[in-house]
Amino acid sequence: MLPGKGFTLIELVIVVFIISVLATVAIPMVETSVKREKEIELRRDLRTLIDAIDEYKAFVTQNNIQVDEETYGYPPTLEDLVKGIEYRDKDNKDKVKKFLRTIPIDPMTHSIEWGLRSYQDKPDDTSWGGENVWAVYTKSERRALDGTYYKEW
Repeated sequence: MLPGKGFTLIELVIVVFIISVLATVAIPMVETSVKREKEIELRRDLRTLIDAIDEYKAFVTQNNIQVDEETYGYPPTLEDLVKGIEYRDKDNKDKVKKFLRTIPIDPMTHSIEWGLRSYQDKPDDTSWGGENVWAVYTKSERRALDGTYYKEW
């Protein structure tokens, strides 16, 4: 080989070292960024579900819709938010009011199976009583960036 062409072994080792240092710094930043995005998505999905539950309760209360007494006006299941509730409007026409298009996928568990609490459940219960859906949470056992458990959100 002619002198001055190509890399020497020392130059190659230095370049590999610099790239490995940059990768060591970049990988945790990327992992944190991905985790932060999932947390934002989780908060948005929880807010969507809670708003739909609250809207259901308000609709039942405002329109005097007859529901099972044990539900306290909350939806019996999350699927009922998608199916909607049948009612008669002012013109006495049958209508259906829907509160969700679909049940959002939990970004932490990649499932539509959310943890549920009924109005009658104790706040620290880990099993759903089944009477109604008063609150939702993720079933993920992992910790958030702030150190709390996702299931406590």
